Amino acid sequence: MVAQHFHHIDTWVFDLDNTLYPPAMRLFDQIEQRMTAWVMRELGVAQPEADRLRQHYWDRYGTTLAGLMAEHGMQPDGYLHDVHEIDFSVLSPDPALAKAIAALPGRRVVYTNATRPYALQVLAARGLSGLFDAVYGVEHAGFRPKPERAAFEMIFAQDGIAPERAAMFEDDPRNLAAPHAMGMRTVHVAPDPLPAPHIHHHTDDLGDFLSQLAR
Repeated sequence: MVAQHFHHIDTWVFDLDNTLYPPAMRLFDQIEQRMTAWVMRELGVAQPEADRLRQHYWDRYGTTLAGLMAEHGMQPDGYLHDVHEIDFSVLSPDPALAKAIAALPGRRVVYTNATRPYALQVLAARGLSGLFDAVYGVEHAGFRPKPERAAFEMIFAQDGIAPERAAMFEDDPRNLAAPHAMGMRTVHVAPDPLPAPHIHHHTDDLGDFLSQLAR
């Protein structure tokens, strides 16, 4: 049984985008479009070059924002406000997921590379408001992004999270490497499994997986 691997867990850390809602809802597509438009406008490049730069930033720094800050000295606030001005109506409530999260014993935390205000809007649209003890955004990590270990360390220090008693749920497998190295239980939430030494479990249905952990 999967539950036996989580008996020691007292803190549950969840990514947000494509983790607390399924990728099929395609909310993040809107953000992708706005990020590309921002790069085109601010750097004065055409879309093919903006796409190339964003891939470069993603590969080297973990996020488009981190690349813009590192290579162009961009300030984060205007960018983060702009790219998160999207339509949340594509999301729908998930009562089964809400029930499963509410049943988890211990502390429940959201940690996203987006911002806390954006995260709160996503949680509201999914019917998950009020279920988490804390919601952390990239601003709480000094704008350092996952997958940097330093970003996780900053968030966990603020919250008092003991990694050896915590579990991390993420759709991006890169963002599970540091938590695994820190001693966390790792769960990859995605349509397709990705066997890797830093991934303990995989699920394509977060609500169903969590429902197996109630104790």
